[in-house]
Amino acid sequence: MNHQREPRNRTYLMCPPQHFTVEYAINPWMDTTVPVDAVLALKQWETLRDMLGSLGHRVHVLDAVAGLPDMVYAANGAFSVDGVVYGARFRHPQRTAEADVHREFYELQGWRYAGPEQINEGEGDFAYLPGAYGGLVLAGYGFRTDPAAHAEAQEVLGRPVVSLRLVDPAFYHLDTAFAALDDRHVTYYPGAFSAASQRVLAQLFPDAVLADRADAEAFGLNLVSDGRHVILNTEATAMGEKLRAAGYLPVHVDLSELKRGGGSVKCAVAELRP
Repeated sequence: MNHQREPRNRTYLMCPPQHFTVEYAINPWMDTTVPVDAVLALKQWETLRDMLGSLGHRVHVLDAVAGLPDMVYAANGAFSVDGVVYGARFRHPQRTAEADVHREFYELQGWRYAGPEQINEGEGDFAYLPGAYGGLVLAGYGFRTDPAAHAEAQEVLGRPVVSLRLVDPAFYHLDTAFAALDDRHVTYYPGAFSAASQRVLAQLFPDAVLADRADAEAFGLNLVSDGRHVILNTEATAMGEKLRAAGYLPVHVDLSELKRGGGSVKCAVAELRP
């Protein structure tokens, strides 16, 4: 058993699923034939929000906008490091307008916002580890984010960005296959990445918690961690045990409705890094 992991208070951004439906399919998890239980989706979302609050974290809430059913996946709207925000530019036209709502939020909060030229989907494809190698950004590409966005993000944020190629359409965003557990430690599913990217990850993070395909398919890597408490969905029981063995405290929440849109805990939560 590892030493006691220390939590750090975080600030998050979430958006309620008031208009959440699955009316189009832009990833393999979306099935337009199965209706979403809107009441249950909102109840599950509120449980997640309240859970984060009860752990001492601050949660900002972005008002949902009619006609943007995927806004509940707040992680995709931008990526922030040290008070600088690199905005999203969505690949699919159904989600384009979400980026403007996020931009307005950050500008009202007084953040330095950089509008992107390149296609990227915010924290869906970017992760930040402040304690690794002086502050390291991991960035996914292959399905949603253009690799050119990684260079653009590096220029905007002034942090080294490591590009990782995603090769399995089931894991179309980095945050479905990789997660930061604290400022230096990560977990990931190797099979979601190209062979070369697997070598890069093994070199950077020799002590990573490795997940298997079943963990990833249970959305067990789409998690939010404060460095001690790791919030992940109820299906990801085996993943929870791996995290417990590594010294973390798994906290399970039921997000069955949000999974219908291809997302879970992390998709619903953007971390704000002032």
